[in-house]
Amino acid sequence: MFKTILVPLDGSEHAIKALNVAASLARGGTAKLHLMTVAEFPPDNIGLFTGGTAEPFSEAEREKLAAGMKEEAHKVIEQARDAVDLSGLEVEESVRQGRPAELINEEAEKVTADVIVMGSRGLSDVRGMMFGSVSHKVSHTASCSVITVT
Repeated sequence: MFKTILVPLDGSEHAIKALNVAASLARGGTAKLHLMTVAEFPPDNIGLFTGGTAEPFSEAEREKLAAGMKEEAHKVIEQARDAVDLSGLEVEESVRQGRPAELINEEAEKVTADVIVMGSRGLSDVRGMMFGSVSHKVSHTASCSVITVT
């Protein structure tokens, strides 16, 4: 039924549930799982991080912060792989940096995903209520089917 299943991960409980659903779907056929996570861009100034004054980061500080954010994103994938039995499945991984909803849709196009399986709520529930959840945005803009898992 599905050949490629994209599973965006953010470290949340809902994302782990979504990976379980995706693994079940993949086992039911011959689908490949593509796990991805998105490290957002670091803020432009330290005040956004600490609540203090808006002192700009140097380019070296921004690069170091971006690298740390990517490293944390890789850990999200590792934790998900540890939490869900993916034995016997073909699994690929990617870490992108930027705006999650946009990059999830881009990745779905890139890997020619038949379906995106993602959690209905991520780690930032308050932000999602204010700006709209990533899953909501993806479900309205994806060019493939989207399954949201609660």
